[in-house]
Amino acid sequence: MSALSSDDGQATVELIALLPLLCLLAAALWQITLAGGAVWFANGAARAAARAEAVGGDASAAARGALPARFERGLRVRARDGGVALDVAVPALLGGGTLTTVTARARFEAQR
Repeated sequence: MSALSSDDGQATVELIALLPLLCLLAAALWQITLAGGAVWFANGAARAAARAEAVGGDASAAARGALPARFERGLRVRARDGGVALDVAVPALLGGGTLTTVTARARFEAQR
């Protein structure tokens, strides 16, 4: 067999060619995980804020206490009509910016 027709190393070349695509796929999956975490934590923070609002406490402080530090940046809490709505920024994986905003709402009856 001549050196030109040998397939030695072909799998390595193909793997190296696919490596950028695999890295991009891993980054996309991690970004989706961050977005899902933002939704999950936003709902928990909205419930905590609504409970605090129902007993006359500070809804904003309760929401901040229920969120991990990564999701506190860009948090906006609005109490109205016996409920609470809050916006949580979804952090971008690269660049440190914000990808989008997630809104969560919760309502508790006032406790007297």
